[in-house]
Amino acid sequence: MSTSQILQGDIPVGNWIDRYVPAALRPYFRLMRLDRPIGTWLLLFPCWWSIALASERWPDLWLMALFAVGAVVMRGAGCTFNDWADREFDGRVARTASRPIPSGAVSPNQALAFLGLQLLTGLVILMQLNDFAIAVGIASLLLVFPYPFMKRITYWPQAWLGLTFNWGALLGWAAVSGHMGLPALLLYAAGPFWTLGYDTIYAHQDKEDDAMIGVKSTALRLGDATVKWLWLFYPATLVLIGAAGWAAGLGWAFWPGLALAGGHLLWQIRNVDINDGADCLDKFKSNRHFGWLVLAAIMAGKVL
Repeated sequence: MSTSQILQGDIPVGNWIDRYVPAALRPYFRLMRLDRPIGTWLLLFPCWWSIALASERWPDLWLMALFAVGAVVMRGAGCTFNDWADREFDGRVARTASRPIPSGAVSPNQALAFLGLQLLTGLVILMQLNDFAIAVGIASLLLVFPYPFMKRITYWPQAWLGLTFNWGALLGWAAVSGHMGLPALLLYAAGPFWTLGYDTIYAHQDKEDDAMIGVKSTALRLGDATVKWLWLFYPATLVLIGAAGWAAGLGWAFWPGLALAGGHLLWQIRNVDINDGADCLDKFKSNRHFGWLVLAAIMAGKVL
């Protein structure tokens, strides 16, 4: 965030949306979180990892770009649906009360219409892939739509988010190969552990408000034991990504690259302050670096 920006709740104001986007469209851009791209990166990296794993050497750049656009659109659709489902809760929490739906900038019906437009755009992108990949992509909706309601019924909504957000590990492989393979399944298995780590850290920002309004999260379930659990979540992530690389026959250069990525996760575990909301947000956002390190490790294992 630039020094010229301020926050209204969790929404940056004074950024590129305010400077360049027509006023009527600004609430929709914010509904998609286009000014907060970390969620798009976290959705995109499993796709890119899987595409790289399935490729002979260098991945198809057109396919990588197609998935990047798809990640922007589908992350935006997910945020729109999540905010629609959580509109009553968000209006009762200071950090989220200024979001477009609870603030009244976008009505619930307008949000649903906008969601339909995003899903249609996502379908157009999905139709560029092979038939098997299209089926895999459509199947992801079985996880997407129940997700916003998980926090009402379980203290482990982050586990469901992990199953949802890492579906690209299956879709990327399917888009390249036209079938499913063991490396993709292992990579997908790694994803929920990664998400349990970073999103539990993220959820510690809201634990007081969540407890007050009756919303559940792993931050509330694990509490002060969160860091101990990170020692399970993050090593499991690395082991399963390593297993995916081994199953894909990656070369020697994959392993030092994965070790560097592991060093980043170790840094998160050792340094996170779960009682400091700003630090939790910083550690959460730092997972973009982990994503790049894993992608670099996979590519090194393919070409060296």
